[in-house]
Amino acid sequence: MAQVKRPIDNHGVIGDLRTCALVADDGAIDYFCWPNLDSPSVFSALLDSDEAGIFSLTPEWQDYRRQQLYLPDTNILQTRWLAAEGVAEITDYMPVCEQEDTRPRIIRRLKMVRGEARFHLRCAPVHDYARAATQVCLQNDAALFCAEGQPDLRLTATVPLSLDRQAAVASFCLRAGEHAEFIFGSAQDEHLDNLQTDICFQETLHYWRSWCRKSNWRGRWQEMVKRSSLTLKLLTSWQHGSIAAAATFGLPETAGGERNWDYRASWIRDASFSVYALMRLGYVDEAKRFTHWVGRCMENSHQDPARLQVMYRLDSGTELHESELLHLSGYDDSRPVRIGNDAWRQTQLDIYGELMDAVYLANKYGEAISERGWRNVCSTINYLCDHWQEPDAGIWEMRGEPQHFLHSRLMCWVAVDRALRLGIKRSLPMPSDRWDKARSAIREDIWQNFWNPQLGHFTATRHGTSLDASMLLMPLVRFVGATDPDWLATLDAISEKLVRDGMVWRYNREETPADALQGREGAFVACSFWYVECLARAGRVEEAHFEFEKLLSYANPLGLYAEEFDFHGFALGNFPQALSHLALISAAFFLNRKLDGEDPQWQP
Repeated sequence: MAQVKRPIDNHGVIGDLRTCALVADDGAIDYFCWPNLDSPSVFSALLDSDEAGIFSLTPEWQDYRRQQLYLPDTNILQTRWLAAEGVAEITDYMPVCEQEDTRPRIIRRLKMVRGEARFHLRCAPVHDYARAATQVCLQNDAALFCAEGQPDLRLTATVPLSLDRQAAVASFCLRAGEHAEFIFGSAQDEHLDNLQTDICFQETLHYWRSWCRKSNWRGRWQEMVKRSSLTLKLLTSWQHGSIAAAATFGLPETAGGERNWDYRASWIRDASFSVYALMRLGYVDEAKRFTHWVGRCMENSHQDPARLQVMYRLDSGTELHESELLHLSGYDDSRPVRIGNDAWRQTQLDIYGELMDAVYLANKYGEAISERGWRNVCSTINYLCDHWQEPDAGIWEMRGEPQHFLHSRLMCWVAVDRALRLGIKRSLPMPSDRWDKARSAIREDIWQNFWNPQLGHFTATRHGTSLDASMLLMPLVRFVGATDPDWLATLDAISEKLVRDGMVWRYNREETPADALQGREGAFVACSFWYVECLARAGRVEEAHFEFEKLLSYANPLGLYAEEFDFHGFALGNFPQALSHLALISAAFFLNRKLDGEDPQWQP
């Protein structure tokens, strides 16, 4: 297997609320979709080789240390080189894009802090997921990149550019105090001079710092919570209010495996986590806009609630047809690289619970539900009363035969429970007797059919024996008391079977026939933070605190998380992952509160 040139962990992310780019700690932008997050990529080296699209910028030094950091309270990234010959740094950012007629652009400012160095630049975008034949030419001291049927792109620079095959290249020297600047974006955009880019920088700096000041978080772990919130903001569409599950597609859940999905869409199941986290931090506007986006998805299905999908496009479009990019070798030789996601076709009954929890939280902390919105809720819950007993694909989007999953039952109970609570709180008309009977029936079904008396704990499937980390949500959604003996027995079983040094695996694949794919997967970051919260709620606060600190140590140097961990705690899967950061915020909030009020005894 080929050695990974730029590991997932060795990346930062920049963005403009429309799209994101990944910047490796060697100064290369090796992943970028343009003009939108779910548009085709133009830099795809992360998923293949540099021939699939790269924008590299490096000093001609033999021995140096690389370092990345964000300017405080911003999503402006610095990549630095420290060597005996001097110190150099690149400042990478994207001006925030909140106008329909503004197209994303990357601005790179290279500065020589001390000493001097020769630098090499190579900018070689390849349109359409590296499928299009991209041509380059020099025009008015800029490089123009064109491909048939694709938007033209342009690189401008303050140093002379030349051509090498289908790339714009440059070799130049800088001395202490000198800088060079590079702008990559649409060929139709006006050229920006130094004064204008200085203004762009100051405006971008002001935007992120002003946004950070809106946070009301005053607890522990300020920097990690702040970085998580800034990451969530990067994944938020200013135009639609949706939050992408991740910035990338095709990054593997296990090296060399086939679990390589496209996460550039918005999942309904993330809804309640998103609303909870954003509102807890004081970002009410973002929570409202996301709730409105969820409402549009809900309204699209009010004639037929069964049409409510697991996920939607960022623009609330419904179709995300999956295909394979067979020309790409994949990150760490992990094939196939997929775009689109056929999970949108699956039946996953749990999404009704996440949806209703989001609606309930939005009403509790934000705007009151509209009359039309309540009619949609009634239609949805009436549908669920008739269908909650059906098998489905489950939260983990199993591609085997449908099963009766505990998590799906649990979230059906949440959906009916939150609808009843909301209706009572707002004195809204509803078939309360029918809903109450359904809620009681679901609860009885869980206790009768998903509790294994021989094993002494809950199980992932009806009359089953296996465990599933999604069961950690049982006390978090208040189905069962966090200190209930039966739940504590289940928590101990999960700890024994699925937890390794704070990292939590979703399930044991050998015991899960619904998982029809080959190969293992990594530990799931979100589940690991759910585990911390369960420990804290169970009163095992110091243990939870220690496990939380372990998880914080597994973040990359910038405080970012992918979807999963490998056995060494390094990143696997798409990056950065919204659910990972949402779960971190939730765990930090509850654990911080418990630490302020308790002083339990615990020994590691």
